[in-house]
Amino acid sequence: MNYISTRGTAPVLNFEDTMLTGLARDGGLYVPEEVPVLAPEVVEKLHWEDYEGMAFHVMKPFIGDTFTDDEFKAIIARAYADFGHAARAPVKQLRHGLWMMELFHGPTLAFKDFAMQLIGQMFQAVLARRGERITIVGATSGDTGSAAIEAFRGLDNVDVCILFPHGRVSEVQRRQMTTPSEANVHALAVEGTFDDCQRHLKDMFADDAFRDEVRLAAVNSINWARVLAQVVYYWWAAVALGDGKRRMSFTVPTGNFGDIYAGFIAKRMGLDIERLVVATNQNDILRRAIMTGRYEVGEVRPSISPSMDIQVSSNFERLLFDALGRDGAAVSGLMNGLRQSGGFTIPDAAQDYIRRHFDASSTSEEQTSAEIAESHAQFGELVCPHSAIGIEVARAHQNISVPMVALATAHPAKFPDAVEQATGIRPPLPPRMADLFDRAERVTRVANDLGQIQALIEERRRK
Repeated sequence: MNYISTRGTAPVLNFEDTMLTGLARDGGLYVPEEVPVLAPEVVEKLHWEDYEGMAFHVMKPFIGDTFTDDEFKAIIARAYADFGHAARAPVKQLRHGLWMMELFHGPTLAFKDFAMQLIGQMFQAVLARRGERITIVGATSGDTGSAAIEAFRGLDNVDVCILFPHGRVSEVQRRQMTTPSEANVHALAVEGTFDDCQRHLKDMFADDAFRDEVRLAAVNSINWARVLAQVVYYWWAAVALGDGKRRMSFTVPTGNFGDIYAGFIAKRMGLDIERLVVATNQNDILRRAIMTGRYEVGEVRPSISPSMDIQVSSNFERLLFDALGRDGAAVSGLMNGLRQSGGFTIPDAAQDYIRRHFDASSTSEEQTSAEIAESHAQFGELVCPHSAIGIEVARAHQNISVPMVALATAHPAKFPDAVEQATGIRPPLPPRMADLFDRAERVTRVANDLGQIQALIEERRRK
């Protein structure tokens, strides 16, 4: 299995090098040369597997010879050993035809754990084999940073530097990033937005001298391995509700498009998905792009669902690449337009391709709070604001003849203020995290300036 860049000029890589590289050298994102379709006999096997067994079968076609079967099975087992639910991603019925898949039982209480815990184990195995060390830099709107830190904290051959927008993440999210005491962990609070953090990350990868000097690697959703790990739970839900053969739809609260793009990969692998519905908050660039064909950056408006306070959705480029017939030059042209003028118009044929697979809706702050209250009153479920957005949009797009699964992406205790305001109930942290507010914080505030951020990373990394 080889991987190519969405912009067409970066070297073709195998899975191992794709995982370690993250962002392609031409500024594009790596995708598989072709998406394998699961054979019917493999789909039949999935019905009898636990989550770890299913993960092995779904991901194995993408990893080539990076790991032996036994190595990969052991990596997967270690990745999910600390999840707080035996099912890993339990699927609950809310009402007739509407289901919720809980993706928040990992160590940091967010869906990012499914990918990050796996990547941590894969990186460790590959770096130990190669005798190399790297510097991981991530940009986060809240959950990716804590998941990355949890996955890589204390490892001898990895330094982790996480950029997050100062004052624009929840207190729980911040403390999950700033309280680890390991020397290889560095939380950097940037005086800007998530989009600023993400732009600086991409610019660091575009600086070949800096990239090579610090051995830069990325674990944001721009890393293909992140997307791959998230493909698994779409198959998990499908098998749970219909042995992998029943047609289904999914609604996904998303800002950076990686989670729902994983669903699109599952569909291309043969999973019978009728619709993939993008659910956004008031920062609705994805809804506007999918419904109108115009991708145009606006101003980020802070919300009670801060992980979705994004105006530049990096993984949308992967979908554009497919929609444009895998024409890297065409993708580069659109991305250059975005950088120069803040937007572009999706060609009609590509827009038709996108609309065949995706729908989208957004919710206001008031609607989000109302859905948090309604989910508790109707279903007895406390849900975080992001999950509430998914449920609200899922209701609007539900077709009774096709099961709809809304992805619950974070534990309600990660956003206790919003949940308490809507329901009068303050959700407690799980026992393993009960002392989070008593732990000392380690954080460095840094100006919204690429040079200063790079200097800080160079200073903090272990040589």
